[in-house]
Amino acid sequence: MAKEFLLVDGYNIIHAWDDLKELTEDVSLESARQKLMDVLSNYKGTSKATIILVFDGYLVKGNIGTVYEYNNIYVVYTKEAETADMYIERTTYDIARKNRVRVATSDNLEQIIILGHGAVRVSATEFRMEVESVNKHVREILESRKE
Repeated sequence: MAKEFLLVDGYNIIHAWDDLKELTEDVSLESARQKLMDVLSNYKGTSKATIILVFDGYLVKGNIGTVYEYNNIYVVYTKEAETADMYIERTTYDIARKNRVRVATSDNLEQIIILGHGAVRVSATEFRMEVESVNKHVREILESRKE
């Protein structure tokens, strides 16, 4: 049976969602990353997919790249000279033939490449609406249990 994966282009989403973009301007990039990690961790509570959040680490000299688990999602910082796009392209190529893979990004070139690998693209706007819909549904369930 095929597994489900959701790869999220971290900085692309941060710059596409107004509240996260404002956090980078008003507070820090780190706070926006943390908020996105929390949003995805909450979203994972209703999703069967393995969620992989990918951030660029390509400009950090000597960076060997890191992958770690944050609550119930995976967070990847790419290695020096590797962009998030490169990581996502390689990963979709490796896993999309045998698994269901969605990629959340609004990068047009990235969308074309991952579609060629058999993955499904979700724009940043579509993904935001999906996350908000899930959050609304969860709130409704919780409120109905209070009654």
